[in-house]
Amino acid sequence: RGDLLTDPHSYHLVGISFFILGLGTLLPWNFFITAIPYFQGRLAESNCTAGTLSTNHTGPADTFNFNNWVTLLSQLPLLLFTLLNSFLYQCIPEVVRILGSLLAMLLLFALTAALVKVNMSPGPFFSITMASVWFINSFCAVLQGSLFGQLGTMPSTYSTLFLSGQGLAGIFAAIAMLMSMASGVDAQTSALGYFITPCVGILMSIVCYLSLPHLKFARYYLAKKPSRAQAQELETKAELLQADEKNGIANSPQKAVLTLDLDPEKEPEPEDPQKPEKPSVFVVFRKIWLTALCLVLVFTVTLSVFPAITAMVTSSTSPGRWSRFFNPICCFLLFNVMDWLGRSLTSYFLWPDEDSRLLPLLVCLRFLFVPLFMLCHVPERSRLPILFPQDAYFITFMLLFAVSNGYLVSLTMCLAPRQVLPQEREVAGALMTFFLALGLSCGASLSFLFKALL
Repeated sequence: RGDLLTDPHSYHLVGISFFILGLGTLLPWNFFITAIPYFQGRLAESNCTAGTLSTNHTGPADTFNFNNWVTLLSQLPLLLFTLLNSFLYQCIPEVVRILGSLLAMLLLFALTAALVKVNMSPGPFFSITMASVWFINSFCAVLQGSLFGQLGTMPSTYSTLFLSGQGLAGIFAAIAMLMSMASGVDAQTSALGYFITPCVGILMSIVCYLSLPHLKFARYYLAKKPSRAQAQELETKAELLQADEKNGIANSPQKAVLTLDLDPEKEPEPEDPQKPEKPSVFVVFRKIWLTALCLVLVFTVTLSVFPAITAMVTSSTSPGRWSRFFNPICCFLLFNVMDWLGRSLTSYFLWPDEDSRLLPLLVCLRFLFVPLFMLCHVPERSRLPILFPQDAYFITFMLLFAVSNGYLVSLTMCLAPRQVLPQEREVAGALMTFFLALGLSCGASLSFLFKALL
């Protein structure tokens, strides 16, 4: 162990590898939703070989409800594989799950990039894209769960770095979109360059994963894996909750670790081979049901309007450079930056605490964002009026919406293990992971209703 600690080269390379792997797990979702204008452009015209990355297509052009379907088909695989993970992880070796998922995601993204150059009518293009979204996110769910399992054997700092990479994936996708739009090349080349970017990111993830067995520091910890229980992934998620690491802080991962070490309630237990039987799921659920419900409601509100409604909002200013960049900046980039900031706040304070009734109130207040976004500047609506036409309204709503999402998600994930006994944290982590996926799927399903109400 001593020579490992004196090998900073290996130590830092392992950290960089897990950061890039975290980035790779959430690239698919973020690149698809950030490119919604491109997809709607392809679906709006029958003879279009490549839509534009910079135009918002709304109203009658969105006959396929692309925003809603891409959100739903991205989140359902997460819920499905959360339920199937125990069976799946026992049957398929870890290296097959991780490498196989990365290679499948790479091939499917290459197909998406290739379709930019293919002349195709909207119906078949929509079907192929939706199938691609489903399979990419299914492999992504398997990959994420498998990597959580590996992180269970590593020091908690690496969990922080992994989640930092996940938190920055959305910002990376939004910046890639802006660079494609600002490049000055034609729309087809711009779209092709945009979709090649995640292919490079996934290739880097493959290289990082293959490099881990060659790093002494990683070998030492990963070698302990066979001796761990089969529910390793669930243990990892419980550890992530204890360490307040759902926020994904890039600047100060040590702070999250110090929080864990100094908090007597969250101090890790020594391993006890004579541990009593596994805690009851029902008993644990009775202790954390309110926190779990809050998590479901936070994600339900977020996914019901983002990106299905928010991606339809356009600038009220006259056509020009700002109107072209309005949605990529004010919707996607702003959301991801402020969401990441909100998640980071929980490493400095946790308010309200687990005994407060303020948390459910704050969570319920977020439902106000649904009508607020629906009454923003979405052109060619048929039912609701536009009450907030100015861009400043939408930007203000998005700031509050994103910060509150990041903070409340991180807060609920941090509070759950504080409400149970130390030996029950593993089950609490598994339950919160399930309810996280349930909230995402409920929000994606509700987005169809809110879209229809416009």
